[in-house]
Amino acid sequence: MTHAPSTLTGKDLLALGYPQDKTMGLALRLLAEHFATTPQDEQRHQLAQVLAQPAEFLTHATLAPLAEALTAPKTPAMIPLHPAPLPFAVYDGAGIQNGARRQMETAMRLPVAVAGALMPDAHQGYGLPIGGVLATRNAVIPYGVGVDIGCRMCLTLYPAPADFITRERDTLKKILLDNTRFGRATFQKPLEHAVIDRVEFSEIPVLRGLKDRAFAQLGSSGGGNHFVEFGTVALSDAQNEFGLPVGEYLAVLSHSGSRGMGAAIAGHYTKLAMQACPLPPESRHLAWLDLNTEAGQEYWLAMNLAGDYASACHHQIHARLAQALALEPLAMVENHHNFAWKELDAQGQELIVHRKGATPAGLGVLGIIPGSMTAPGFIVRGRGTAASVNSASHGAGRQLSRTQAKNTLSPAVVKQHLEEAGVELIGSGLDEAPMAYKDIHQVMAAQQELVDVVGTFTPKIVRMCGDEQYLEGE
Repeated sequence: MTHAPSTLTGKDLLALGYPQDKTMGLALRLLAEHFATTPQDEQRHQLAQVLAQPAEFLTHATLAPLAEALTAPKTPAMIPLHPAPLPFAVYDGAGIQNGARRQMETAMRLPVAVAGALMPDAHQGYGLPIGGVLATRNAVIPYGVGVDIGCRMCLTLYPAPADFITRERDTLKKILLDNTRFGRATFQKPLEHAVIDRVEFSEIPVLRGLKDRAFAQLGSSGGGNHFVEFGTVALSDAQNEFGLPVGEYLAVLSHSGSRGMGAAIAGHYTKLAMQACPLPPESRHLAWLDLNTEAGQEYWLAMNLAGDYASACHHQIHARLAQALALEPLAMVENHHNFAWKELDAQGQELIVHRKGATPAGLGVLGIIPGSMTAPGFIVRGRGTAASVNSASHGAGRQLSRTQAKNTLSPAVVKQHLEEAGVELIGSGLDEAPMAYKDIHQVMAAQQELVDVVGTFTPKIVRMCGDEQYLEGE
């Protein structure tokens, strides 16, 4: 009595070297359908050949599906997070949302995470929370930097008496209208700048199609919370780095980033990171690029170009205003707050420090922390606090989302608030109302160990996206 040959088992296929995935299931199904009467030694020989040279079997009558599965690009296995987050400092000055805390905890469970901190202006974002600081080893996270790469503050001081703004208010309003552009509005003839001639625009594929748009938007500001404003600065530190006497100065403060170019870079490399670095759903926006890879090196170069471009935009804004004022600036302070830096830890090892909505505050480093359009901002000097990863807040931080602000704030009340503060506003909307932001004084009180205050900026004439008088007609 003879028995029909049986097909190989999964254990047999494992012994041959087949991966324990859907490929094995496909092989077992093909054996059952087409090789049930074939001796096992022949089955084993046939499958060993397919595994060794799958390309040779892509047109085989029965084994082609198996060959295709073996030659198909492999999806990387999901990268697990650590069970518990690394410890991180929280500077809670005015109430940090639980969502922001959870996002920071998730970031600190990444296998590349080394250190982190949550600033007092923190609120929930995508990937890393706004106000989140994350240090990694040899890995850069595009969404840890953010969409508006290199978004920054820039402040210039001018030699003008304290009552200059009061006397020249109408002139200063016209200067802002004539010399600044926001959102989709750009200058008909942008000023030339060396950043547009950088080799990265020709050497990095994703940047080639962005150069013309970058030039068209050069010297302009974005929408949302971006602004250019006239105000006064009271220098309070007699040992300030500018060598200026304590007192009050006319000042221009601007806030903007890398415009459409930064957003395009962020979108492109975030997609690449997600493909190369699959993470659990709650952390997928924290996918990283290894800096030893081509994509990682490309992103680093593109990110730095976007940061330099953002700085160039600010410099042109301030140059146009200085020319219109017919005043020579006395000093300038500027800092990025959506960026990644290469810094050294206490042991001299290199870290990649992401500050998404956080101000660099290394020892002696100057920066600007704005409040809202009716609250003061501050020129600060970093104290180099290791627990904060040498960082401070980037502003007051939102306490109401844009939707919440639009749905809950009254135009009349906001207008009265502006008038009482003596602030004139050109453009903007309810989503940027002062009440949408936390109390800057509480935020600053929570980070006294992180920065020292060098001077205080008080806004007086503010321009944001939209040319109509704030809330006019509503």
